[in-house]
Amino acid sequence: MATGSAEVLDFEDYVRARQDSLLRSARRLVTDPTEAQDLLQTALARTYVRWDGIADKALADAYLRRVMINTRTEWWRSRRLQETPTDQLPDVVAVEDGTEQRADRALLMEALGTLAPKQRSVVVLRHWEQMSTEETATALGMSPGTVKSTLHRSLVRLRAELERRSVECAA
Repeated sequence: MATGSAEVLDFEDYVRARQDSLLRSARRLVTDPTEAQDLLQTALARTYVRWDGIADKALADAYLRRVMINTRTEWWRSRRLQETPTDQLPDVVAVEDGTEQRADRALLMEALGTLAPKQRSVVVLRHWEQMSTEETATALGMSPGTVKSTLHRSLVRLRAELERRSVECAA
């Protein structure tokens, strides 16, 4: 009985020491963070059952990674088998390919180019970098009040520029 307790502690110590690295490996195998945690937990459960059979514990990482790969493959195959062929095609669903998003981004970048460098810096730091007013003021060497007023004027100018471009495109 004492040997079993030692094996459990040995496995627990291993998991505590290696869990961050193993989770990173799981994240490389599946993109969803929750699914990566599930994958790691499943692999750990499967490895625990065979822990005493791993003679060289230095190879435990490689063994666990192989279990994760095999588990991920099993999951992929089981999902693929859930698809069933039919005589009728499903209703056509529009697929977002990102074209409009890229066009909007390009338009916004052009509009930002119409701002003065100081105005552009304030807008980028506050909205894209999501800095606070105080952080933006410190980064640009200005007072928080100047950041607020510059941001306000910049956004008014950006809106006007985007509206002007929208009218031009519609015409």
